[in-house]
Formats: sequence, C-alpha cells, structure tokens
Amino acid sequence: MQANANVPAFAAVLAIGGLTFLLALRRWQKKSSAPTTGTSSVTKVTAHALPGATVTDVQNFWDSRPCNVKHSQKEIGSKEYFDEVEKKRLAAEPHIGRWAQFDKWGGKEVLEVGCGIGTEGVLFARGGAKYTGFELSTKSLDICKQRFSVFGLGGEFFDGSAETLTTHLPPGKAYDLVYSFGVIHHTPNPKACIQQIRKVMKPDGELRIMLYAAESWKTYMIEIGLDQPEAQYGCPIAFTFTRDEIKELLHPEFRVDESLEIKQFHIFPYQIGPYKKGLFVKEPWFEAMPKQMFDQLQEKLGWHLLITAKPAAM
Repeated sequence: MQANANVPAFAAVLAIGGLTFLLALRRWQKKSSAPTTGTSSVTKVTAHALPGATVTDVQNFWDSRPCNVKHSQKEIGSKEYFDEVEKKRLAAEPHIGRWAQFDKWGGKEVLEVGCGIGTEGVLFARGGAKYTGFELSTKSLDICKQRFSVFGLGGEFFDGSAETLTTHLPPGKAYDLVYSFGVIHHTPNPKACIQQIRKVMKPDGELRIMLYAAESWKTYMIEIGLDQPEAQYGCPIAFTFTRDEIKELLHPEFRVDESLEIKQFHIFPYQIGPYKKGLFVKEPWFEAMPKQMFDQLQEKLGWHLLITAKPAAM
C-alpha cells in the first residue's frame, strides 16, 4: 500500500527532472543556433499558429467563443452569471489580482487592451479607475458592456485591432496604466501593438501585460501533443516569448533597464473534466506535490510572463 501511495509523488519528481533537462537542452540549442552577425529582430516562438492567419481570423475565433464565456452555466448576462465567471477565473488564476492591483488605480485613466467579457474591467472600475475597454471581438465587447450595465459601473468602450489602436481611441487622450492580460500574443504583429500602446501612454505611465512563456510546462506539453494554447481548439495565433525576446519586443518604446520587471507564474494543475463542472480537482502528480515545490515550479516554468514596464522618452 505504501508503495502505491508514493507513485504520484515519484511521478511528480520524474516530471520535474525531465522538464528541467528539457529546459536546459532548449537553452543550449538556442545559444548554439543564435546568429553571431546581422541585425536581430524579435523572434516569435510559435506555440500554435495557422499559416497566414490574419487579424480577421483571430476576431472570428474569439467571436465564436469569447474567452471564459463558459465559466458559468447560468444565463449569460445575469448578475449570477458574471459573479460565477469572476469567482472561477480568480480561483483558477489567483496571481491576476496580486499583479494587477485593481485598487491601486483609483482616479487614474486605465486602458485595457483586450478586455474580453470584462472580468478585470469591472474590478478596475470597482476600484475607482476611469476605465476604458478595448477589444477586437465585438461579441466579447457586447458582453463586457452588458456586464458594466448590470453592476452599474461606468466606462468607455471601443472595438478594433490593437495593431491600429490609436485610430480607434479618442484623439489626444493618454492613460496612466495600459493593462493587457494574454492578448497581444494572439495578433500577427505584436510589435505594432507595443508601438501603438506607447503612443497613448502618459510619460510617467505604466504598462502591465501578460504574454505566454516559451520556456514553460505548457509549451512542453503542447510540443508533445498533450495540450493546446487555449481551452477551445483552433486558436489561429498564440506566440510565446523568452525573456530576451520580451526585451526586444519592448525596445525602444519602453525601458528595458532595471525598471523592467518580468515575473513568471501559472501552471494549470486541475483535471479538465471536473473543472468544466466547476470543480477544482488536481491532477495526481500536482496533488502529491508540496505547495512550496509547486510554487517554485510555477516561477520557473509558468505559462504566464507578467511584465511591468515604464515608457521610454519619446
């Protein structure tokens, strides 16, 4: 009996050891194959992409099923529905609140690029922010607007591509915070998004974005066919980045000195079947793992790169 009880823990140790080896191998391969001459450009390591995918393809994908729209089985648009979506999202990804600091931005101009159905948006608004939501998916934005109405919250809302952000927002308006959680890695040209975002920021503003990590547990699972970038199949584009590629992406629009902060977190540990029913049941290898070990794993191999950056002088 004791031997059987130790199987999940042993499997967890083997998994960590194997992934540590793969991580070291990948870093060695990248270093060995890195060009020694020529001009460097942002390398987008693709977790999943359809050949020739366009902004329209991305819009159609998220219109067909807005992100997190199935986090509740209650009537879409009801207060009960939105409450359940928020509860499930923050339970599955508790690092969002710690990082976004929703209550910090009271009285400040906050722009969310890729606001989806408004889960973070209402939290910024409740914290007193002067909130603007921007979204490519018109279906997602409609639900977001409905959500604000249900809770009696104020905000401005605009639709369009983040690659042409400045053409959709009020001329001359500048923001204290631009927040974007898991969005611009889904567009064909992330660099264009960064350039556009810088143009609408105050000189002393702050950028907080989450992008997918190339060196992560999930990336390795995708590579061997055991996972996919999004909950629904067929995501047209899902780029991943290393820390060096993040710096390339941000420069020269944002400072890449000691003020740049990049944290890594989030490994989804739950079984998909029960999770769809609102139950948080961990996979056996994660259940057997001590919390301290799992947190360390998330900090080294998490799927989310949490990036905080300051604008460079223009």
